[in-house]
Amino acid sequence: MTRFTKITASIGPKCEDVDTLTRMIKAGVSVCRLNFSHDTGDIQGDKIDMIRSVAKNVGVPVAIMVDIQGPKHRIGDFESDKHYPLKIGQKFILDSDSTPGDENRVQLPDMDVIHSLNIGDRVLLNDGKIELRVDAVFDDSVETTVVRGDEIWSRRGFNLPDTDIDTDILTTKDKADLEYAITKNPDYIAVSFVQRAEDISNVRDFITERTAHPIKIIAKIERPNAVKRIVDIANAADAIMIARGDLAVELPFEQVPAVSRYILRECRKLNKPVIMATQMLSSMVYSEFPTRAEISDVANAAYLRADSTMTSEETTIGDNPVNVIETMQKILSFSDQDTIDNPYDWSRMDHVPENDWSRSVSSMAFLNKASAIVVFARNTDATIQISCRRPDIPIIAVCNEQVIANQLCLSRGVLPICDISLFGQRDAFAAAELFGIRTGRLVIVDEEKISLRTLD
Repeated sequence: MTRFTKITASIGPKCEDVDTLTRMIKAGVSVCRLNFSHDTGDIQGDKIDMIRSVAKNVGVPVAIMVDIQGPKHRIGDFESDKHYPLKIGQKFILDSDSTPGDENRVQLPDMDVIHSLNIGDRVLLNDGKIELRVDAVFDDSVETTVVRGDEIWSRRGFNLPDTDIDTDILTTKDKADLEYAITKNPDYIAVSFVQRAEDISNVRDFITERTAHPIKIIAKIERPNAVKRIVDIANAADAIMIARGDLAVELPFEQVPAVSRYILRECRKLNKPVIMATQMLSSMVYSEFPTRAEISDVANAAYLRADSTMTSEETTIGDNPVNVIETMQKILSFSDQDTIDNPYDWSRMDHVPENDWSRSVSSMAFLNKASAIVVFARNTDATIQISCRRPDIPIIAVCNEQVIANQLCLSRGVLPICDISLFGQRDAFAAAELFGIRTGRLVIVDEEKISLRTLD
């Protein structure tokens, strides 16, 4: 059974050994995510080396994504790390004073945040369990009222759904992590807490000043202001991750499914791959089986034709990461075959001009009942553009460079292979046979030339 939707797996303590990682890749992992919020650069570098080695031994391309922490904001410490209840209606101060906090105040270490807040803005703590409303802003503090109360304690992260924070997207830690990461030639860098297109441009400048390796950038959409600017951000980035965890804190949770659909639709228009992330199979951290709601969530990502679904703690700290990937593979494989929608309708989307060449490729494949599309890929552009028309047949990408094959591992329906001989000979039939396609018609794309050939 063919699977079109890719699987991105977060790599952590429970899957950092060669045997487990080998089984996960054989089960269907196409992209490995390394969270640089955890572990030092050299430890993460060893993981990158291991992933490359395992992928080579298994004989499939695998993309490596380095996910940098970004400007994650936290409050300061409380006295003796006590827990303090915040009650609805009480006043609470956030200030620059490093003195341990109490029931009336606590440090907010980031002056750029204090200076960015405005009267009426919300400050959410403890994943949204606490909501503060800003009543007054001073040079080194803000006065708030508790709108939603709960216990508070040291070093809690906070979210600012109404506020544009005037801060550098790359923290000191991020810069150090990136300096090391780019020496390992990852395929993707995922940028956290993106607010605007300039954030992506700044990261791209940082990377290109230090390496000629063609690293692609993924913008993680975690904030409402990023959703509002999704077109500009997607244009600046190479791919998008819908980080639904933080989105569900900063947005009303009932809006997240509709926002996810909106982002997917806009990114297809712009030929940008999209990863659907967060809590897809989170019950499987401890359970052998997913909940029925989780099964539907993964299936819905396939129905929406996301490029990839992503695991988080299910594979990093879960009891059985291989089972998680096998389960996700089963759900996606079955859902990808559920042809409720006519794939031709997807290629004819209103936003795609009638003379768009990738629409023509997808339409030609559908109308001629082709078995596959074969692209001879000098770079990722043509293959990604065809993928974003969402043809429901495999797109075989024959590449002459390993990095191109790796980066195409993220795109829906793409079967990448790096074979210099096949690429040089332009042997589409041999390429199709490698993936078990021996009969039917092939739509062949070689730069600006598009042709139709019959296998049998």
